[in-house]
Amino acid sequence: MWQVIGTHMPKWNVWMEAFFLFIIPLIIFLTVRQIRAMDGRESRRMERLKLLEEDRSQHTDRNPSVSEAENVKETFTEDYEANVAKIRQAVTDMSDVNERSIFLEKLNAVGTLFFVDGLTDKVGMDQNILKPLMDWGSSGQEGEDLPRGEELRDMITRQVMLVSETEYTVEVKFSLQKVLFGSVILMIQGIPGAFVLGTPKGSTRGVEDPISESVLRGPRVGFTETLSDNTAMLRRHGESTELAMSSFKVGKRVEKQLMVVYFRDIADPELVDEVKRRVKTIDMDEVLESGYVEQLIEDNFLSPFLQIQNTERPDRVMAALLEGRVAILLDGTPFALLMPVTYGMMLQSPEDYYERWIPGSLIRFLRFMATTISLFAPALYISFISFHPGLIPTKLVISIISARQGVPFSTLIEALIMEISIEILREAGLRLPKPIGPAMGIVGGLIIGQAAVDAGIVSPILVIVVAVTAISSFSAPVYSAGISMRVLRFGAMFTASIFGLYGVIMFFLMLSIHMVKLHSFGVPYLSLTAPRSFKDWKDYFVRAPLQFMKNRPILLKHKDPKRQG
Repeated sequence: MWQVIGTHMPKWNVWMEAFFLFIIPLIIFLTVRQIRAMDGRESRRMERLKLLEEDRSQHTDRNPSVSEAENVKETFTEDYEANVAKIRQAVTDMSDVNERSIFLEKLNAVGTLFFVDGLTDKVGMDQNILKPLMDWGSSGQEGEDLPRGEELRDMITRQVMLVSETEYTVEVKFSLQKVLFGSVILMIQGIPGAFVLGTPKGSTRGVEDPISESVLRGPRVGFTETLSDNTAMLRRHGESTELAMSSFKVGKRVEKQLMVVYFRDIADPELVDEVKRRVKTIDMDEVLESGYVEQLIEDNFLSPFLQIQNTERPDRVMAALLEGRVAILLDGTPFALLMPVTYGMMLQSPEDYYERWIPGSLIRFLRFMATTISLFAPALYISFISFHPGLIPTKLVISIISARQGVPFSTLIEALIMEISIEILREAGLRLPKPIGPAMGIVGGLIIGQAAVDAGIVSPILVIVVAVTAISSFSAPVYSAGISMRVLRFGAMFTASIFGLYGVIMFFLMLSIHMVKLHSFGVPYLSLTAPRSFKDWKDYFVRAPLQFMKNRPILLKHKDPKRQG
C-alpha cells in the first residue's frame, strides 16, 4: 500500500517549487507588515512625545516656579553694552564672525557692526553702510536737534542706509541667524535694538548644462545651488502673475529655505495644501538635499518606484507646473522635486515635445521597450535555458548549448556574475574622475566580458544579453528611475531561477498589483496606463501632435482643464 501511495506522491522538485511558491510571498508579506507596524509604532511614539511636550509647556505656564527663560525670547534692552555683550557671547566660538566699531560724532554715540567673513559683501558693506553712515555721523552743526527713539531709527533706515533689504529687530536669536547667513547687524548706542542689513554674498556656481540630464534640444540651463537663482529661472520663462511661490523653513538646528511652486489658476488647491502639510511635518536637524524631502513626504517609503520626480531642468519643471503639478525647490541643491507623478512621466523627456510628433513618438515607444528589456531580459534568458528550452528555435538551442559547453556554473550563477560585474563597473565609472570614468567603464566591460568567455566562466550568448540589458537601462531619462529597474531585475532573475517562465509571470503580476495600489499624492501611479479618459493616451506610449493635445491630464483635477483653444 505504501508503495502505491509513494508512486502517487509528487517528486521532490515539485515539493520545493510549492514550498517556495508559498513561503517566499509569506515572508515578503510578514516583513512588509512588520515594517509597517514599526513605522506605525514610531508615528504613535512621536505623537505621544508631542502630547507630552504640550502638557509640559502647559504645566510650565501654570506653574510660576518653573523658569520662564525657555518660553520667552531673549531681546535687546536699553543697555548698549549689554546688547553687544550678548552678541559677543553668542559668537564666542565663531571665529569667522567679525566685529567693526564706529563712532558717530553727530549722535555722540558709538556703534558696532557684526558680519561673517566670506558670506558678507564687504565692498557693498563699505559703500552702502559704512560710508553713508560715517558721512552722516560727521555732518551737521553743533547743537542741531536730532530726533530720538523711533524717529531716529526711521531716519537712519530711510535716509542714511543705501541697502534695499533693511529690517529692525529686538530679538537676539533672529539677528544672530541673519548675520550667520550673510547679513550685517548694526547696533547703535541709544537705540534698543539692531538693524539687520541684507548684504549677503557667497561663491556660487554659474548656470551650466544639467549634468544628470543631457540636453539635445531645448534651453541649455540647469538649476544651481542658489535658491534665488532657481526661482529667477522659472520667472524668466515668461511673464505670469499666477506663478505662486510659498516659502517654508525646514531644519531644526540648521534652517534652510524651501519653496513650494505652483500656478494658482491651474493647480488643485487640495493638492497644494497636501504638499504644504507634508512639508510642515519635516522634523530633522538639517535637510541636506532635496532627496531628504523626497523620502520624508512620499506616500510609500517601502516601494522601489519613484513617487516624486527629481530634475535639474527648469523647462521640465515649468512644463509640469503648466499641467497642474507642484514643484519644490530647496536652497543648497540643484535638484527640484515634482509631484504628483505617474509611471509614464519617468519615461518622458522634454525633447519628446521639442521634436515633431512622429520621431518623438517613436523614440518614446523605444524607451518603453528598452525599459522592459532591462527589467526582464536576464530573467527570460534564465527561464528559457533552465526550464523551457523547447520554446526556443532548434538551431538557436543547439548554438546556445554548444556555447555553454564547459561552463561550470548554473544559469543563475552565470547571470549573477555578469550582472554584478556590470553594476560594479557602472558604479566605479561614476565615482572616478570624469576623464577616466567613461574609458574605464568601456574598456573594463570589454576586457572582463572577453576574459570571462575565454576562461569558460560564462557563455558568449549571456554576454550579449547582459550588454543589451545594460544599454537598455541607460534609456530612462530619469536616472533614479533606472536604478529602480536595476534593483527589480535581480528579483525577476531569482523568481525565474526557481519557477521558470511561470516565476517571471508571477513576478510581473506582483509588480503590477503593487503599482496599481501605489499612489502619488492621491494620484494612481498607473493612471495613464488605464486612464479614466482615453484622451490621456495621447501623451503616454506615443506623443500626439500638439494640435490634438488641447486638454490637461484629467487625473490632476486642475482648475483650468484647457491647455489651448
